[in-house]
Amino acid sequence: MFGAVIDELIEALRCLPGVGPKSAQRMALQLLERNRAGASRLAAAIDVAVDRVQRCAKCRNLTEGSLCIVCANPRRDQSVICVVETPADLFAIEQSGTYQGLYFVLLGHLSPIDGVGPDAIGIDQLLQRLCDEEVGELVLATNLTVEGEATAYYIGERASQLGVNVTRIAHGVPLGGELEYVDGGTLAHAFISRKQFS
Repeated sequence: MFGAVIDELIEALRCLPGVGPKSAQRMALQLLERNRAGASRLAAAIDVAVDRVQRCAKCRNLTEGSLCIVCANPRRDQSVICVVETPADLFAIEQSGTYQGLYFVLLGHLSPIDGVGPDAIGIDQLLQRLCDEEVGELVLATNLTVEGEATAYYIGERASQLGVNVTRIAHGVPLGGELEYVDGGTLAHAFISRKQFS
């Protein structure tokens, strides 16, 4: 429609999550019409990131070196590992500022229907870490989906066999949430996971 080069830019922008044809077109035209310097900076930043960013050798998070900044920090609690599905989940926990241990990023979850088994998400690597390191607690922070729960259950069973204390993050009613707007599954999980009031 606009020519091969512009059409390719629009199509390339569609690889981003939530970006459809119209959004991609608006982005492309914005960059070309009003912000060519921003477009050049974006292109350079993407090129450098694709070239330099890799997986942490220890936890599989995104990093520029062999170890990510979390794993390389000696002040982190080395006896606790939190299992998350994606680097985005790790970033969300880090932004809360409440967790000071280490991580393991699965890069997905178990999904037999899609052919994703334990090997595909690095569970063997996680179990090896549990054997090699002095881990006092394994915190399961997978998503509260059918696949996330199945993944947590599988990892919990395997880690328990190794004598590791396994915990699961609490899921329930969000702070400031009103009960009438909370879905039934969340409420059910909140009731099942209730604790003694002190």
